[in-house]
Parts: sequence; C-alpha cells; structure tokens
Amino acid sequence: MPLTGVPHDRPRSRWRSLLHELGAFGAVGAACFVLDVALFQLLYSSVGVGAVTAKLLATLVSMTAAFIGHRYWAFSHREHTGLRREYAAFALVNGATLVLGLAIVGLVRYPLDQDAALVLQAANIASIVLGTVIRYVCYRRWVFPAAVPLPPPTAATGPATTPRRAPDSSVH
Repeated sequence: MPLTGVPHDRPRSRWRSLLHELGAFGAVGAACFVLDVALFQLLYSSVGVGAVTAKLLATLVSMTAAFIGHRYWAFSHREHTGLRREYAAFALVNGATLVLGLAIVGLVRYPLDQDAALVLQAANIASIVLGTVIRYVCYRRWVFPAAVPLPPPTAATGPATTPRRAPDSSVH
C-alpha cells in the first residue's frame, strides 16, 4: 500500500485537481452551452431577432452565468485576485471570443448568404467549441491564476505552510 503525503503522490494529486477543474469547467460550460444555444434558437426562430443580435444576446446571458459558475466552483481553488479584476479579465476574454463567434455567424449568414436556422446553429456551435478552448486556457492563465508559491522558509521567516493569496476586493 503506497504511503500518502510523500513526494511521489504530488503528481497524482495534481492530476486529480486538474481533472476536477476540467470536470467543473465542463459542467459549467455545458450548462451555459445549453443556455446559449436555446436562447439563440428562441431569439432567432421564435422572436425574430437577427442572427448576429441573437448570438450577441445569448452570449452575454450565458457569459454572466459562466462567470458565476467558474469563479465560485470550477476555479474556486485558484487565486482570487479581486472580483472587479477577475470580471474585467473574464469579460475581456469572453469579449474576444464573442467577436470571434459573431464573425463566424456573420460570415455564414451574410457573405455565404445562409439563413436556415440549422446552418446558422451549426456555425453558432462551431464558434462555441472554438471559443471554449480559448477561454479555458485564458481563464487558467489570466483570469483565475494559480496561487503564487511562497519562497522556501528561512530561519528568520519560519516554515511556509500555504501559498500566498492576493486580497479579494469583492464584497461578500
């Protein structure tokens, strides 16, 4: 039976943490994907909103839901650097992927002259898949960064037990 807490256990712990993070990211993403697709379909097919406007509105609603899910569940174990900073970075990343999604749907709708809901939904889904990969990488790197490790302990500072965390400027 292997000993726990020994150095060879760290890679396994990192993998478990990464799998948990990916699972939570996927669950939040799946819920927001359904929300985005359903809202796009409702707005475009039933309400009569234009394809690009429907994509914009659906993305804005699903983005806000995603921020809440990612900050408080998927990436809750990572550095909290302030609600304003995180939401601004989150919005910037999502804004960039939104522009990408709008460009894809707009390209299919206008220059390619496709107006069938199924074709536009396929373009919408393709933009969501591409955006998801980009968002995950950016969230880990810039929005919810890893905790900054403490320097090795010295006789003057004593043992280091937990990673340093930036103060959270959010209001609870």
